Amino acid sequence: MKNSARIFALPLAVALVFLDISMEGGDLTALTVRASTPARAEIGRPLTPLSYAGAARRTTRRVARRTSVYVNTLPAGCVYGAYYGAYYYRCGSLYYAKSGPTYVQVVIE
Repeated sequence: MKNSARIFALPLAVALVFLDISMEGGDLTALTVRASTPARAEIGRPLTPLSYAGAARRTTRRVARRTSVYVNTLPAGCVYGAYYGAYYYRCGSLYYAKSGPTYVQVVIE
């Protein structure tokens, strides 16, 4: 590729990647070019920062991590329920999650 073609191709590639180019109807005179699209985050949608589901998912990701401790059966007196945004078996001060036919210990930080 010649240098003159590279000089033309680079700004064209940048414009196509970073600009929002839209055309209403089939008319080229109604071509609209914007630097960005408006953000439309609605509260209550699962992936918005202030939604309950998004907050619970992020908290669970930050708080609970699986260990390398696996057990075949749970100790007596374990209670299954929602803890820290996910469902675990609580056995005293320890938490377990079902992992196939076994259970893995979960550390809550």
